[in-house]
Amino acid sequence: MRVLVSWSMPVLWFVLTGGLALAKPQASESVESIMGRVAENQDRTLELRSAFVYNQDVLIRFFRGNGKLAREESREYTVTPGPKDTTKTLLNFRGKYEKGGRYIEYTKPGYEYKDLDIDGALMESLADDLTHDKGSRDGIAVDLFPLTSKSQAGYRFALEGKEEYRGREVFRISFKPAVMDDEHVFEETPWAGLILVDALEYQPVLVTTRLAKGLPFLVKTVLGTNLRGLGFKVSYERQDDGLWFPVNYGGEFEVKAVFFYKRKMAVALRNFGFRHVRVDTQVTFGDPSTSEEVKRVP
Repeated sequence: MRVLVSWSMPVLWFVLTGGLALAKPQASESVESIMGRVAENQDRTLELRSAFVYNQDVLIRFFRGNGKLAREESREYTVTPGPKDTTKTLLNFRGKYEKGGRYIEYTKPGYEYKDLDIDGALMESLADDLTHDKGSRDGIAVDLFPLTSKSQAGYRFALEGKEEYRGREVFRISFKPAVMDDEHVFEETPWAGLILVDALEYQPVLVTTRLAKGLPFLVKTVLGTNLRGLGFKVSYERQDDGLWFPVNYGGEFEVKAVFFYKRKMAVALRNFGFRHVRVDTQVTFGDPSTSEEVKRVP
């Protein structure tokens, strides 16, 4: 028995240490490498999207402090991205606001039913700022999600692991501002959150953001202004042509301003109906690791 034990312990130790070390897979990719490839793909994708036209629905709702709907606007657009900007053509618009316990409808954006219509002014501003960024090719504000090479510069990323999401293997990556002082956070890099990156094509699948820090104490106390729960989420899907597009985007947050105004605001955007903008345009895709290019047929 002693001989058996004396022989088996070294073997067991070998299996648990050296043997397992030999069986370990190669080191996984660094988060810097993964996000570098994401940035390259995003930079290319922004150009490739100029070959497509699609439809977009936007729904914005404001709720009072008691949870009752105060105002709502629904918009439907045709979106035509170009080489340098994006053109949106309004197809349908529906709006309504609550007054005296009943809802009154209106049919034009920017409608204000009284001299100081804060809801009307803010809703128009949100629709323009959050869903109509002409330089983004998809209308979504480019500074909300650190995906391109330029927007990644001020953030620190950490690889949390791998998982399966909607049938595809993805990297799970968290991020936060590289510098956490107020000046950098509020002026340059306000977000923290999570990115799911497709492990085969290095494209973002889902990105969620939240404010990295709350508003400074003086802003809340002196101006009576506060934001709660500010954050956004965007999901991407691979289209039949192999191009990845953001298909759903939204955010929900609470605003309290100048001591008397309080609203819970919800923004939801959906992109659909993707199609080639010109019949003489071809989008060619090679191996996911190689570059993609748009070719114009003469």
